[in-house]
Amino acid sequence: MTWTVFGRILAMACVTYLLRMIPMVVFRKKITSPFLISLFAYMPYTILGAMTIPAIFDATGHALSAAAGFLAAIVVAFKKESLLLTALVACLAAYLAELVLSMI
Repeated sequence: MTWTVFGRILAMACVTYLLRMIPMVVFRKKITSPFLISLFAYMPYTILGAMTIPAIFDATGHALSAAAGFLAAIVVAFKKESLLLTALVACLAAYLAELVLSMI
């Protein structure tokens, strides 16, 4: 069991190191392409969204309440409100939707 854990940690370390090393080896000169600059700038947000959005729909008891919270978060975020307010409104919307769904 211990060797399995150490093997997984070693594999994770190698993969993490390779993902950080490869761009430094491939792109030795300054990147001037506007496409690549914007690609690398938006990549963290894309990855975060790809990990977060599927988890949103598994976070509550019903997909409808999760969708209500997700839509509330989108509306508040597009109004350029703070992250804390966006999270609070999303949680409140999902909670209220769960209450309504439990009454039906």
